[in-house]
This record gives sequence, structure tokens and C-alpha cells, in this order.
Amino acid sequence: MKFQLEPINHDKISDLCGPTNSILKQIENELGIKILNRGPSFKINGDEAKAQIAKDILIRIYEDLDENKTIESKEVHLYLRKGMNDINNIKKETSSNQVIKTPNLLVTPNHGSQVQYVETINKNVLTFGIGPAGTGKTFLAVALAVEQFSRGEVEKILLVRPAVEAGEKLGFLPGDLSQKVDPYLRPLYDALFQMMGYKETDQLIERNIIEVVPLAFMRGRTLNNSFIILDESQNATVEQMKMFLTRFGFGSKVVVTGDITQIDLPKNTPSGLVHCLRVLKSVEDIGLVEFETKDVVRHGLVQKIVEAYAKFID
Repeated sequence: MKFQLEPINHDKISDLCGPTNSILKQIENELGIKILNRGPSFKINGDEAKAQIAKDILIRIYEDLDENKTIESKEVHLYLRKGMNDINNIKKETSSNQVIKTPNLLVTPNHGSQVQYVETINKNVLTFGIGPAGTGKTFLAVALAVEQFSRGEVEKILLVRPAVEAGEKLGFLPGDLSQKVDPYLRPLYDALFQMMGYKETDQLIERNIIEVVPLAFMRGRTLNNSFIILDESQNATVEQMKMFLTRFGFGSKVVVTGDITQIDLPKNTPSGLVHCLRVLKSVEDIGLVEFETKDVVRHGLVQKIVEAYAKFID
């Protein structure tokens, strides 16, 4: 299949191909085709249907590229994934109207499951986001929490994680209790820093307006007008999950994220997430969004790794 990009702009063509043709190689590897180019002229060898997808993707990226703007690997991955479904809807799906506004960052859900996830959280008091790593479950939930706090819709943000001993015993780690559990909570801090900045986040944490806490510290509390996120909930025990789900009060919103394929609890200890999904399946007004491997938005190799683990039988 041969085609030529129009209008000819050599700088944009260079950006489209990427450093040492990295973008073309990414498309080749994902689709199993071969792309040859000389300036604006391209030739694609391989399966006809996949060659057509590659052509449409290259043309669409070329049209979308602004002057002096490079395209990142993760963006190409989104074009590829959408192209496999319906190439004509790439532009429409990529530019979702649901922009989450945080002080330092505008966050846009960039595929169908993420859009559904944001809509479900906005509509329900309690939402479960279940699926593999890299699908944006935690990041989007934190973004919504920050947005609602910035608007004055909630007075407090709580980010909660189980501190599970996965391979190392907490007692042998250096430092006091806070320093021991801090690594488990670090991804939540990182998301906050991105959206609010280090100074603002630290000030709000000092004033206990934002709390990043281990799950065990939630016992005995009742929280009104708060946005509460339980991350990595597959590592909560049945008792901990029940305790957590009875902590929120009036005006609060709760998001529970987890991946039931990555449970780090001791053998023969049931996952509270797996258990509660069975217990609550008939309860109305609870949102559930299940992500799949195709929804992974990290490096394309991450999606392949997740799929390989899902297929592997030990």
C-alpha cells in the first residue's frame, strides 16, 4: 500500500516518524507490518487490513500534529488501540468533553472505559473501579477528588491504602511506623503533587485537610463531606473492607480501586475486595466499572505483559 502525506511539511513528517523512526517502529511492532518512507511518500507492507489501519493512523497523527510538537509513545498507543476498533472515531474519542480541572493539571479521560469510570464516580456515592495496572483507576479518582475539593464540593480528601507485607516484613524496615508505611502510600502522594504542587499539597497535609493513610488507621472514624479513595483494595481483608465501607457519612463520595489478579495477602486469607463484590452485587446505587487489558494506557509493552500473565496457567 502506497500513499503520500499532504500538504508536505518536512518538520511535521520528521516529528511523525520520531527519533530514529521510533514512532514508525512502534506502529510496526503493534500491527505486525512494515513501514517504508522517503520524505512524504510511504509504503506499507503486510496484512491489508492492518496496513489500512497503519495508513489511517499515520494520516490522522499527521493532521493532528501542531508545529513544533512531538508525539509521545503513549499517545501513539492510544491511536493504535482506537484504530483497531474504529479508526474514524479516533479524533472524537481522544478529545473527550470530560476534562477534570485540577490546579496544576487538566486531566482528560482518553478511552471509553475511563469516560464511563468518571461518569460513574460523578453519579454514585460509592464506585468500584476494578482492573489491571496502568488503566488510570487511581489517577482519575485522585483528579476528581482534587477537582471537587477545589470547587468546595468536599471539605476533605482521604487517600487510603492497605500496608501489606509483600515480600518484606514491616518490622525489619528502617524508621518509625510512618516511615515504614510511607512507601506503600507514595503513588498517592505523587498524584497529588502533580495536580496541586508540592507546597500546596504539603500545607493541606499538615492541616489534615488531605490525609494519606494506611487502611488500619480508618477504624473508628466517621467522615462527612469527604472524598475517600481506597487504593489497592484487593489487599484489604474481609474485616478491613467492611470496616472501610462503613466509615463514610453524609456528603461523602467513595471510590474503591483494585486489581483482583494482584492479591498480596497471605495464603488462605480471602481478599476483602473479592468478597465485597459478591456481597454487594444486588445493592443498588453502587457503581462498578471493570477495566480490561485493552484499557492499559502505559507503555504498549505493559499491555502485552498484563495479557501474558492473564493467559498464563502455572
